[in-house]
Amino acid sequence: MQNSFMHKGAIFVALLAAMALAGCHGTPPPKPLDQLTAQEARGHSVYEAHCAVCHYDRVAEPLHGPALRGVFKKQYLPSGAPANDDRVSATVLHGRNLMPAQTQMDPQELDDLLAYLHTL
Repeated sequence: MQNSFMHKGAIFVALLAAMALAGCHGTPPPKPLDQLTAQEARGHSVYEAHCAVCHYDRVAEPLHGPALRGVFKKQYLPSGAPANDDRVSATVLHGRNLMPAQTQMDPQELDDLLAYLHTL
């Protein structure tokens, strides 16, 4: 009995190690596009129009700017600021470093974009 338990424990540890080596991260995958709410889908359209040229949304690799996947699943933004709606909104509207300000974005577009970013 004890030998069987130890064998199962060793298999479990090996499985965890394999997942770590394969790059299994704790961040869950983004919500599938076909499951977005109406507001989230509008936010995806805003992302495509304003953000996609510089940021990937559904993969964790940077493009010209940092990837947006999991942006609200982390405690901090790449800048070190808290990952919350206020800080992300300020960055979008006012820009930061090389990111240009998106001054033409109206409040509803920003709300929709934030709703979409929360799905990533």
